Amino acid sequence: MIVMNYHSLSNEKKMKRRMFLHSIGAGLSALGFSSLETSAGNGRNEFVNATESILSNPAKNGGDFISLLPPALKKGSTIGITAPASGVDNGEIQEGIALLKASGYSIVLGNTLTRKYGYLSAPDTERAAEFMEFVERPDIDCILCARGGYGVMRILPMLDFGVIRSNPKIIIGYSDITALLVAITKLSNVITYHGPVASSTFDSFTVDYFKKALCKHVSDENIVSGTDEFKPITFSDSRMITLTDGVAKGRLTGGNLSMIVATLGTPYEIDTKDSLLFLEDIAEEPYRIDRMLTQLWLAGKLQQCSGIILGQFKNCEAKRIPGFEVSFSLQEVLESRITSLGIPAVHGLPIGHVKSKMTIPLGVMAELNAAGKSFTILESPVAFS
Repeated sequence: MIVMNYHSLSNEKKMKRRMFLHSIGAGLSALGFSSLETSAGNGRNEFVNATESILSNPAKNGGDFISLLPPALKKGSTIGITAPASGVDNGEIQEGIALLKASGYSIVLGNTLTRKYGYLSAPDTERAAEFMEFVERPDIDCILCARGGYGVMRILPMLDFGVIRSNPKIIIGYSDITALLVAITKLSNVITYHGPVASSTFDSFTVDYFKKALCKHVSDENIVSGTDEFKPITFSDSRMITLTDGVAKGRLTGGNLSMIVATLGTPYEIDTKDSLLFLEDIAEEPYRIDRMLTQLWLAGKLQQCSGIILGQFKNCEAKRIPGFEVSFSLQEVLESRITSLGIPAVHGLPIGHVKSKMTIPLGVMAELNAAGKSFTILESPVAFS
């Protein structure tokens, strides 16, 4: 896979927009399907077929996939906030908005944020349409998801991955948003970012790594003086637990374990070949973590990795229930499922469902030094215009 600056691809042919939402949505409405039924009902085959047309003809260059780097954020950039999964209350995103504005960014708020539609922010077609609108709007430089929750999987067949590739911009989130990030990186070959959502707590650690990964005035500091060479971004923490020693390099992919498992067997499933796979989750019992890791193993996904980076798995220890045997601990499960692979692996990277979190670019090269308990992003996560 080749990572390229979008600005260097001025001669790349733009893909034409398919009118998924209008034509399919109108057709299904005429048949009496509600928008809640549409995603899981008779329209599914048409949606999946549309996505498979992208999957069967990815952009290539001499046999290698071309991954596009979105342009870096700079003062004056516009960040669009939308809710492709669950919605938020206004108060949940005010801290994030205030910090972003204070950093010099303009904010555009989507209509889906506070509508509330059951456990979703809005009907599927509206969430998909707003996301694609933000993708195509030239005045929006970054799409920041409002929160995770649930719902991204329902809109994946409604997205036009060709249009997303033709308009590469920063798309960031975590939790349920994992399904969106993995699908875009795979089908559009655009680098995406596992990091905070608008409702996250933007503490100093989170802001620091957000800026290191995405912002021009900070990313410039990661360029070796007098050259165009990228200066790697390294994180190390002696509190990380080494599961298997060794050094591994690979393209980053991963995110929320539950979402990665949920998309197996679909056109949007994760590609782990020769990758550095990072995984995290929250409030799952050890036996559920065991079940999901086992499913990844049975699907051959873990064996294909060059290395594995596990997050902190917040609130994933077993709850003691009277009358039941004591569970395996989370650490015992991770060791039993991961160490047998014989590839470098650590546990404890601050990603996902933790207050202080890193921003991790999916699709760029990175290195894990398991014995040294360090993680390094080797390539620039964004493009410089």
